Amino acid sequence: MQFKLSQWRGLLDDRNRFFWVLQGVGWSGYALVHYIGSLMHEMRDIYVLILLLGAYAGFLLTVPLRYLYRRIWDVRPWQLVLIVLSSAYCSAVTWAVIDNATYWEIYKFGFRPESNWFYFKNSLAKFYIMLSWSGLYFGIKYYQMLQDEKQKALVATSMAHQAQLKMLRYQLNPHFLFNTLNAISTLILVKENELANRMMSKLSLFLRFSLDNEPIKKIPLDRELDALKLYLDIEKVRFDERLRVNIDIEDKARNALVPSLILQPLIENSIKYAIARMEEGGEVVVKARVIGDDLVLSLSDNGPGSKIPPQELVKSGGVGLANTRDRLEALYGKNYSFTLSSNEPTGLCIDIRIPWEQVEGL
Repeated sequence: MQFKLSQWRGLLDDRNRFFWVLQGVGWSGYALVHYIGSLMHEMRDIYVLILLLGAYAGFLLTVPLRYLYRRIWDVRPWQLVLIVLSSAYCSAVTWAVIDNATYWEIYKFGFRPESNWFYFKNSLAKFYIMLSWSGLYFGIKYYQMLQDEKQKALVATSMAHQAQLKMLRYQLNPHFLFNTLNAISTLILVKENELANRMMSKLSLFLRFSLDNEPIKKIPLDRELDALKLYLDIEKVRFDERLRVNIDIEDKARNALVPSLILQPLIENSIKYAIARMEEGGEVVVKARVIGDDLVLSLSDNGPGSKIPPQELVKSGGVGLANTRDRLEALYGKNYSFTLSSNEPTGLCIDIRIPWEQVEGL
């Protein structure tokens, strides 16, 4: 059975298990390298046991170093260096004694060299190995700490990003809520209680939709249109036949993912600056098309237009246009477009182009 990627990730996340795996693999590799080196010389089969005993001794002697290094992690640098050198040297000498004993007693049958140079050279080699092990331990530990800090920074950035999106989305709701409640208050004053009740009911459904859909999440365009229709039902109570809406959505675009309530503030702008200023009312047209790998949303009205050049309206206009652009930038980076242009023969046209992401499973 193949080792799954999730299992590898679980291994890396479990620091204790990861240490023991590296410890086992590292010392097995040490024994294997020495065994391959011994093939160049004529060695008896018993030498394999000597290699295994040496690797096992190194394995055992480095385990206490791990716990020692954990305890001295936060000491001053010069103290850290001193403790590492001394502990590595003591471990190396101990390892060399064990290694020499097994080699001369088991392999050489009790024979001893006439010079102590062999012992010194073996101890020095073991000291270098222990220092290398210590360097790898600290290197891996520092790398894991850097990864932890990087992960924390990513989480903090993500939380800030989510907070920004929520702020941009929820900043629109009080503006819309104020207008709607003001209209309901006016209806009550003129004794239009039935209309006021209908308007309050639609407002309740719209606010529930708004609360149920996080601004950091994307929803299918069909659900976005349902919310838009709730909003338009509220506005039609105010404007009646003066507000005409034409929604033209390509079938392929209906399952496309879009930011929740991305269209409502744009429609609200059209109603406020176009429909409300025309005695005979006007028409708002909403279109959606899939073009290549992009979803193109288009919203236009036949109002009087603006004396300000369309592209400057985002800076000089109300909250709706600027917040919509900022939300798109926060969600898609540079991979979007938000353009305003004059509609023909009159009015304003807003085009949004975002990557086409389809609902999973469809």
